[in-house]
Amino acid sequence: MRGVFMGLALVLAACTPPHLQRANPDQINLPFSPQYNGIETRLLDGDLVSFLVSMEGARSGEDVDDYARCAAAQYTLIRGYGFARHVRTTVDEEAGIWTADAVYTISAALPRGVQTLDAEVVVADCRERGIPTV
Repeated sequence: MRGVFMGLALVLAACTPPHLQRANPDQINLPFSPQYNGIETRLLDGDLVSFLVSMEGARSGEDVDDYARCAAAQYTLIRGYGFARHVRTTVDEEAGIWTADAVYTISAALPRGVQTLDAEVVVADCRERGIPTV
């Protein structure tokens, strides 16, 4: 019978909205004060661009991925285009320094695919969140 109650408790916990769930004890009161170490842009071929970014103080790979996304969006606008499509991103962390190598295609028209960016919208979001761009 104890197993039934334990299973029911797990099901109910999974149904709890994220803002009502308990925080992970390791993440409570951890300040987020990232240091953005720079962006390197490499034109690979025509509309294919690689963005190498580095940062410290990331909470996870998602933070460094966001940094690369912001770089890609701003670069897209600088080149006079409005859209980008994510191709791939590799993320690494060593001794507290997070790096990402993200590849995007840039275009004037909305590209096919599910991982597309409206560059103006993304850059505005990056500014709001305090993430630097190119």
